[in-house]
Amino acid sequence: MDSQERGEPRVVWAVVESAIGPLLLAAGPGGLLNVVFHATDEVRDRAVERLAARLGTEPVEAPGSPLLAEAIRQFEAYFAGERRDFDLPLDWSLISGFNREVLRELASGVPYGTVVGYGDLAGRVGQPGAAQAVGMAMGANPLPVVVPCHRVVESGGGIGGFGGGLETKRKLLALEGVLPEPLF
Repeated sequence: MDSQERGEPRVVWAVVESAIGPLLLAAGPGGLLNVVFHATDEVRDRAVERLAARLGTEPVEAPGSPLLAEAIRQFEAYFAGERRDFDLPLDWSLISGFNREVLRELASGVPYGTVVGYGDLAGRVGQPGAAQAVGMAMGANPLPVVVPCHRVVESGGGIGGFGGGLETKRKLLALEGVLPEPLF
C-alpha cells in the first residue's frame, strides 16, 4: 500500500522562517521538490498553483509531515550556522536536460564557503562556451539553497544575478563566509 492509498498527500508543503525571510519547502515521496524564496501569501499561492499544474496533484499544506521534517530541521541548522551541507533526498522531476546536469554538478562540486564562475561551471559539464545557459539554469533552479546557485558568480568578480534577489544572495554568501556581513 503506497502513501496515496493510506490517504497521505503526494506532495506536501510548509512555509518556514529563515534568516533570509520565509521559505516555502515542498516535498513528495521522492524527496525535497521545491524551495521558494520570499514566501509571502501571494508568492506561496502562486508557487502551490504552479506545483499543482506541473505535477497533476494538489500539494497539501502539512508542516508536520514526515516528508518535510528532516528538510525543515536541516534548513534551521544551516541558518543557525550549525550545518554546512544538506543531506536530503532530492526530487529532480521539476528540471531536466542541461539544467539538471548543471545543477547536479553545482550540488556535488561547489562546497560551502566557495564560489564558482558561470563559465567555469559550464566547463565542468563539458560546455565551456555555455556561461549564459548556466545562468539560465541557475534561474530555473527549483531547489535553491540546497542546490547552491547563490555560489555561482561572475568571472570578473561581480556577484551575478539571483532569482531570490541580490540582497538574499549577499546574505547567503555572508552566512557561508564568502562575503563580509553588511554593517547595516
